[in-house]
Amino acid sequence: MCSPAVMAHVHRTIGEAAPAVSRRGLLGAAGLAVLGGMVAPRAVSAAPAAPTISIRARSLVDLTHTLTPDFPVWPGSEAFAMEPVVVIDPSPFGSITGSLGGSAGPARGEFLVNRLSYCEHVGTHIDAPAHKIPDGRTVEELPIEDFVAPIAVVDISDRARVDADAVLTVADLEAWEREYGRLPARSVVAMNSGWDAHVANPGKYVGLDVTGTPHSPGFDPDAVTFLVEERDIVAIGVDTLSIDAARSRTYGAHVAALGAGKYGIESLANLSALPPVGATVVVGAPKHRGGSGGPCRVLAFVD
Repeated sequence: MCSPAVMAHVHRTIGEAAPAVSRRGLLGAAGLAVLGGMVAPRAVSAAPAAPTISIRARSLVDLTHTLTPDFPVWPGSEAFAMEPVVVIDPSPFGSITGSLGGSAGPARGEFLVNRLSYCEHVGTHIDAPAHKIPDGRTVEELPIEDFVAPIAVVDISDRARVDADAVLTVADLEAWEREYGRLPARSVVAMNSGWDAHVANPGKYVGLDVTGTPHSPGFDPDAVTFLVEERDIVAIGVDTLSIDAARSRTYGAHVAALGAGKYGIESLANLSALPPVGATVVVGAPKHRGGSGGPCRVLAFVD
């Protein structure tokens, strides 16, 4: 983005009496202002076209919750926060005034800018191996090939409806394969417990009992061990706060998945809108150096 000084120069150059200029034209003029006095660049040949990846789909499903300050978090964890740094000045050529988020309030200018504050593990997000495993891969080190994958959805919502501590077991995976065939190669295996229906009710979603112990469904560690040792998966996903059942204190599902170099996706949405097999998921993973995870946008293409 051009600096406020450059934008102000462009405004003065155009003048209020000049013909209307589109935002694209305005930014182009700003670019010329920045380049003023520089030698024109030599013509360069067009870069070769990037390879395309074709995904067949009849529909597209967003598996991502909207992140708000009210999104459920573990007790003591930092909630998502957002505050305006710059708000758009409605005048034709607004100038930068005020302070950047100080006591005088947000600045006023040409572009809306917000400051975000959040824990890496909030909302729909990734757990990289480093989240639990010493010397495990951090989020920017995960192979990009693992972010586009078939997704297999294993439904345990009937059990979870009556048992908040329900877990996805090896028996569930074997039953799924008897009905739908072997789990797809290099797949994301997701547990659908129906828990995303409770996201607007943080008390239910976290599931704290009178002793302060949380309760929500997750993966049985033995099921994760089965997946990483006997099936070809890239990740596991859940529609709850944790890939482990919330009451776990050994975190066996985390250890089994992240210890094998796989990643987890927590707090997925809309898994009930997917078929058990036949969809492809695209995970918009964050890429900050040394990250243990982070909020992500997850889309499913349904064939």
